[in-house]
Amino acid sequence: MPRGGARAVSGPPPDPRSLRSAKAADKGGWRTLPAEGRPGEVPEWPLTTPADRELDLWDDLWTKPQAVVWEDMGQELEVALFVRTLAEAERADARVDVKKMVRSYLDSLGLSVAGMNRNRWKIAPAVAEPVEASPAATDAAVRRPSARDRLKVVPSGEGA
Repeated sequence: MPRGGARAVSGPPPDPRSLRSAKAADKGGWRTLPAEGRPGEVPEWPLTTPADRELDLWDDLWTKPQAVVWEDMGQELEVALFVRTLAEAERADARVDVKKMVRSYLDSLGLSVAGMNRNRWKIAPAVAEPVEASPAATDAAVRRPSARDRLKVVPSGEGA
């Protein structure tokens, strides 16, 4: 077993809100992925004849924001191997080592929070559709008192 030194996944994952990570972002360290996911056609399945469940997973994964990076990096084969392993891990009699491999794929493909952080990916905030407020709803809104509003002003010399 190796001793000492940093490993690829040792230590806490990067935090995009930390000062060090902010400096890395200035150097192009963090990549923002589109919230709406990857547009376009799903790539062709690269392995031998897929099961129906594998095709369902394949189609779903290629709509995720992470798929933009997979496509840029040509990771179709890695994603297909993940899909095949995940389909096997879903079975009731799946071996523990297969389930551990799924966890490893989740991290390396950025499908887990830790994997997103380690890959230095973040998903852009979703753009909400503007909603028109009715005049009745605007009038009914009650402003919550601020901390300053809740303070009682006491003239000097009174109540002491």
